[in-house]
Amino acid sequence: MAGSQREISTVHPFTDPILVARLEAIKQLGGGFSERVAVLDREFNVIYANESAWSEEAPRLSGHQAKCYQAFAHRSDPCGTCPATKLYESSEVLSLACSSGGDGTACGMHQAFPLVSGSGKVESVLVLFKRLPKPVKQMIRERAGEKNESNPDELIGMSEAMREVLDMIQLVADSSATVLIQGESGSGKELVAKTIHRTSYRQGKPFVVVDCGSLPETLLESELFGHVKGAFTGAHASKRGLFEEADGGTIFLDEIADTTATFQAKLLRVLQEGEIKRVGGNQPIKIDVRVISATNRDLVELVKAKTFRQDLYYRLAVLPLFLPPLRERQEDIPLLVQHFVAASCKRHRQPVRHVSPDLMRALTEASWPGNVRELQHYLERAVVTTSGPELNCEDIVEMASDPARYDLRTVARGATRQAERARILQALQQTGNNRAKAARLLNISRASLYNKLRTYQINESRSPR
Repeated sequence: MAGSQREISTVHPFTDPILVARLEAIKQLGGGFSERVAVLDREFNVIYANESAWSEEAPRLSGHQAKCYQAFAHRSDPCGTCPATKLYESSEVLSLACSSGGDGTACGMHQAFPLVSGSGKVESVLVLFKRLPKPVKQMIRERAGEKNESNPDELIGMSEAMREVLDMIQLVADSSATVLIQGESGSGKELVAKTIHRTSYRQGKPFVVVDCGSLPETLLESELFGHVKGAFTGAHASKRGLFEEADGGTIFLDEIADTTATFQAKLLRVLQEGEIKRVGGNQPIKIDVRVISATNRDLVELVKAKTFRQDLYYRLAVLPLFLPPLRERQEDIPLLVQHFVAASCKRHRQPVRHVSPDLMRALTEASWPGNVRELQHYLERAVVTTSGPELNCEDIVEMASDPARYDLRTVARGATRQAERARILQALQQTGNNRAKAARLLNISRASLYNKLRTYQINESRSPR
């Protein structure tokens, strides 16, 4: 806004009355713009910049210290030949577009216009920048009115794989084109679909989830398209389908690969025509619904095997999005662990539990074939079935599990053994390798200590009795 502490003016304003008047007019207009606006002089000093011109990382500069390449490109040196300098070379150049042929300039300049003094000389330039992209989380919270509250159903991750997913979500959110989300079971496909919906302009409309794999063909068709009275036995009244219920919003078709060829043909017509017909009816009903589908199977291979319609695949996959499995983004696991443990403690009315470093290492190294869903359920079970202020490897090892499904218990046991071996070595060091004193320090018998020394292959010959 005008007068913001982040707006900048030089300590030596224009003396030319025409330039002064133009600068004041730009300030009045720029203060109310959401677009990024700045005025630069011949030496690339920022004479004026509105609040929107600054990213959160931009330095808070003032006066002659504010160079455009420092403030907007975050560089310590000039960018090289700036396209805007062409405006100073000839007064006949009325504007300059900088966005053709790629992403434009390093500072994000979109267009530049000359500011001419009363003598007819170009003294400065007015620059319009591209809008800064907002993080997906911020967009979701702003559109949902949750600026100060964290959303419990938000995507969590800082890995390169998740950043690519978040960037893709930002790109596809406001489009009406279909999105196909592919990924393993439990990787969070429905959460991605919800995020796309909450980030889009449809966020105030319904988000309807349909599990296509759990319904037989006839029931799935009736659920999605609705039916008229008398369409089949038991249809005592007409019923609106889920496509109608989702009008204006988003419908999420999960496990789309499990549908039959007959249903695929009917769904294809809906996508092509933008209308449905209720089961037993002939009257077309126009709908405005964004379709997002998901599958844990390779649809390309199913198309090759002729078990999934090729034309429907191309209709569904206008905007394809692949969600990586948890084992390919292990650096996200600590964030997920902290989130799920805190959420489980709150849900089960328990005090906040902490996760020991050894357990965190074990959780991070586990393979998690069930992906994020498996990790979430495992941690919730750990919170419910154990006690104490901290979750540790011993709790996880003793907790019932299915070793055929994952190797977490093996990893946890390994982490426990490493921690115990390190503690024995520390005790021996503190007691000058005196095993009797070390056993007392560890609160175990000498016999137990000897057994552990052999188990962990700690050299006894160097330790005095």
